[in-house]
Amino acid sequence: MTSTPPLATPRLAPLYLAGFITAFGAHGIAAALGAETEDIGWTLLAFGLTLALYDLAEVLLKPFFGALSDRVGVRPVIVGGLLAFSAFSVVGAVVPGMLGLVIGRFGQGAAASAFSPSSSAAVARLTDDATRGKYFGRYGSWKSLGYALGPLLGAVLVVWGGMPALFWALAVLGLGAAVWVAVAVPAVPVLPRTRVTLVDLGRELTAPGFVVPTLVLAATTGALAVAVGFLPLLGRQAGLDTVWSMAIVTVLALASSVTQPFVGAVHDRGRISVRLGTAGGLALIAAGIALAAVTQVPVALVSTALLVGVGVGVATPIAFSYLASSTPPQRMGRTMGSAELGRELGDAGGPLVAGAVATASVPGVGLGVVAALTAGAGALALVGLRRRSGPDAADEAARMR
Repeated sequence: MTSTPPLATPRLAPLYLAGFITAFGAHGIAAALGAETEDIGWTLLAFGLTLALYDLAEVLLKPFFGALSDRVGVRPVIVGGLLAFSAFSVVGAVVPGMLGLVIGRFGQGAAASAFSPSSSAAVARLTDDATRGKYFGRYGSWKSLGYALGPLLGAVLVVWGGMPALFWALAVLGLGAAVWVAVAVPAVPVLPRTRVTLVDLGRELTAPGFVVPTLVLAATTGALAVAVGFLPLLGRQAGLDTVWSMAIVTVLALASSVTQPFVGAVHDRGRISVRLGTAGGLALIAAGIALAAVTQVPVALVSTALLVGVGVGVATPIAFSYLASSTPPQRMGRTMGSAELGRELGDAGGPLVAGAVATASVPGVGLGVVAALTAGAGALALVGLRRRSGPDAADEAARMR
């Protein structure tokens, strides 16, 4: 379901870098902020609000910028978002104290809300049903690396040169990615759009073909955020030093990064169904989180990292491919923006649930609740998803138009 004939070898590598940047910006800054808390004189409330600014901006603006990309084209929105991200990173680097951090972080989140869903829409528009899973797998693998390695890279940069070094690094990455997208990514034509009422929008956002894959993406992102946050903590409690504790997160990142392109390509060839891929991936994630809930010995934590990484790598490209194949191209940006909003809610909700339950009990119980919720999302995917093809796909596409 593409309006642009896909290229034999789509030039999508700049979009992979954009996906890495938005994840690195979110998790790298968040993990590094605590290093300068005493120097800036934050209260705990101010610290928490500053942490939330990036995600808050994304939650508010991703659907808007996704819809904007349908109107003006995905490439201008991606380039503009990356340039804005670079500019706000410079603000964070040069403006001293809390003011620079607040402006920089909120601005980065607003900019990421422009180029992140537009990049997903570009991947969908520049590929077809025979290759979409493979390329979404590659895009997702780089985004997973940003989520998982962001805290480690951010910590290294802050130790080396303080918070300004991290902001400068993000500014350079954003500028380089903007130039690369402008030069290398093909233009995607803007398609005629029909008038959309609030009733139409509500029908789109509540259709099972949107809700279920978005729930899968939210569950994978939420579990990834929980694993990235809790595995180093549990590693330290198990007697590992900081380096080895962070190495567990690296295992997760590598497992997800390696798995996603492979699974996406296998899915394209019809060897992994939508239901098996999404439900099976979530089952692996739930098993990994449950293992960490019952035992925190180092070998169990490494096993958790592997299970979660592979599970994310299995479910994510298949869910994105399914979502793209069931969406008319003229509203691909709006759909991807709304789906990315679901991922942001999962990214915030997973650690919130785990932390709240752990505070009221013990960390193992918090992780157990997350494992149960992830398993429940997998069961829903098993019931609610099926691969559409032939007349069924044509009928649904006609209804969605």
